[in-house]
Amino acid sequence: MSDHVHLIARLVPRQGQETALAQAVAAIVPAVLGEPGCLAYTAHESRERAGTIVMVESWESQATLDAHADGVNFRALAARFDELLAEPLAIETLRRIT
Repeated sequence: MSDHVHLIARLVPRQGQETALAQAVAAIVPAVLGEPGCLAYTAHESRERAGTIVMVESWESQATLDAHADGVNFRALAARFDELLAEPLAIETLRRIT
């Protein structure tokens, strides 16, 4: 069985911050893709909640995900959460079944 960690993260923008949030997320994607253990890191906009960003991520292990969460790229984005987000970041970890 794989130790890979898969997750979705939901970022709901404050009113008027939709574009700024999308730009802030897009700005870190290339660097995050180069982080050790990053298998996938893609940003999507919800079709049901315009402006809401849904990240789909895969990491080699919990340790590499933890390193990402503690790393400079994610911290740069997280430092702006009070300004950009209407509600706390929501993370849902997934268990692959197929």
